[in-house]
Amino acid sequence: MSRKYIISGGGTGGHIFPALAIAGEIKKRDPGASILFVGANGKMEMEKVPEAGYPIIGLPIEGLKRKIGLRNFVVVYKLVISLFKASKILRSFRPDVVVGVGGYASGPLLRVAAMKNIPTVIQEQNSYAGVTNRWLAGKADKICVAYRDMEKYFPKDKIVLTGNPIREELVNRAIKKDEALSFFGITEDLPVLLILGGSLGARTINESVLGMIERLEQENIMVLWQTGKLYHERIRNELAGRMLKRIKFFDFISRMDLAYSASDIIISRAGATTISELCMLGKPVVLVPSPNVAEDHQTKNAMALVKNKAALMVTDKEAKEKLITQVIELFRNPDFQKELAANCKMMALPDSAARITDEIEKLVHEK
Repeated sequence: MSRKYIISGGGTGGHIFPALAIAGEIKKRDPGASILFVGANGKMEMEKVPEAGYPIIGLPIEGLKRKIGLRNFVVVYKLVISLFKASKILRSFRPDVVVGVGGYASGPLLRVAAMKNIPTVIQEQNSYAGVTNRWLAGKADKICVAYRDMEKYFPKDKIVLTGNPIREELVNRAIKKDEALSFFGITEDLPVLLILGGSLGARTINESVLGMIERLEQENIMVLWQTGKLYHERIRNELAGRMLKRIKFFDFISRMDLAYSASDIIISRAGATTISELCMLGKPVVLVPSPNVAEDHQTKNAMALVKNKAALMVTDKEAKEKLITQVIELFRNPDFQKELAANCKMMALPDSAARITDEIEKLVHEK
């Protein structure tokens, strides 16, 4: 008999990509499985999940504001409404198990599911557990984590080390570097720097690169630069008229499999899913953690690699002064590149979606 699953959470690609990977693994094992997603109204999961072919219901949930004010009364009101709506969803859909991947929407769903004795699984992507998942941990049946030493946040007997699922196209497609270079129109035999700041972009990374772009050109480094949609027009205007032959910039790179394959060194933020992808691919990377995230968790993600000599890190505050200089020094040191890449690869946890689905299935069978 096919089972019913609810996967709840989202807010960022770092939550959504693992959720879709888990759903894909469930469907691979049980094509008749019914999977319902529950997200937060107005967040990107409400667009990305239907694009992937799954139904989704939105909750009117949002996070508490740091500044004390009237807005937080609205937030609490929305939480109460979301709890009632979560109860209604569970009553109607009657899932065999509920999986929370983090983000605001997972809170009400998993809390109510636990109250109704429906098996629940938490998937924590970061090395520093989020507030929602810490709040839910006491009632959860299993907690799937991507980093070791998570006992400081969760009950030890519930933790399973599974890693973070990454996008299927990055796992299943072996791409030769010359094919990737050809896709981006790169014909010169030069080292390639890939610069990433997320789909919307990262202001500090972009400004750091923009301020030193001629230096990269002088070093004969080919640049593939995802500026992000918010910054693309400004950067295009800034670069207009400059004689830069080796800089290719895009608002968004849809073929990340090809971009990763083409690159020799990567500059990136330190989101959990991105780090999992980088470890799986084994690339030398310079991480610039975003300071604008809850509890500075990107710095903690980055430090998990840095302390194992698997990545370099430049703080957001220091990036304009140090980032490109450090990248150029890394290009000049092939042996250090190989050491970083090898150590990064050793931190990868392959088959994460399958490991998480194993835990989900165990709960379903126990029920």
